[in-house]
Amino acid sequence: MSQGAAVPVLTHRQTEILNLARAFGRVMVEDLAKRFEVSAQTIRKDLNDLCDRRSLTRIHGGAIIASGVENLAYEARRFVAAEEKKAIGAAAAARIPNGCSLFINIGTTTEEVASALTSHEGLLVITNNLNVAMLLYRHPRIEVVVAGGTVRRADGAVVGSTATQLIGQFKVDYAIIGASAIDEEGALLDFDYREVQVAQAIIANARNVMLVADSTKLRRSAPVRIAHISQIQTFITDTALPAELANICHSRGIEVVVAMDKPAADIDDTTPEPAPVTLRSV
Repeated sequence: MSQGAAVPVLTHRQTEILNLARAFGRVMVEDLAKRFEVSAQTIRKDLNDLCDRRSLTRIHGGAIIASGVENLAYEARRFVAAEEKKAIGAAAAARIPNGCSLFINIGTTTEEVASALTSHEGLLVITNNLNVAMLLYRHPRIEVVVAGGTVRRADGAVVGSTATQLIGQFKVDYAIIGASAIDEEGALLDFDYREVQVAQAIIANARNVMLVADSTKLRRSAPVRIAHISQIQTFITDTALPAELANICHSRGIEVVVAMDKPAADIDDTTPEPAPVTLRSV
């Protein structure tokens, strides 16, 4: 779009598509074509127009909200890549041995890890995520410690200096962390600086850090830096990484675990093949 050109007004259908994306986090071409009784080609043009306005970001078969300053609502995040997150959660839990201590931080993907840990024994789980605590506290072989502090009403996250101080009192075997966005240079990013402070304390006080993030996070942006991917030991995701990020992981000795058998690119456009990297399908 040329500088100074008038921004085209959204059509009624495009406005509805944007509202659906805000409500559910993700919209898919086939579903939209059926809903509006138009061709898939027409929907793709609508999505491309919305992407040109930077309202959406394309993914394979659809699009997601593209805000770089505000996260999706919690309920909407639960819908985005739900099956991928479940597979990632199962893969991460399979790598956690019985009889160990771990941090689990905020996020819908980390909650899937917690869900997959319920049959484990002898775990000590320290978390600043009330949803994780609710998933695990009933299990007699799992001890749960909840960080104190301000509870974020939107998603049950405990954030702030009090939570950070509690995290600093532990040194655990594993940390399970998520991120709202991962850029091509390997920066792990999020939206709330208070949440990021807790995440940084978690990374600093764990012997082994495991990042769990689906591939939609590679096409999002967020303003606050958590860490660099070189500070983690294991990255569990749902598809092979883009070439630049795969190179970083390979050069830093980060193990990449692919939890789903999917094409290397989860976007409509083709991308270069990633460089050789340690991959383990699970």
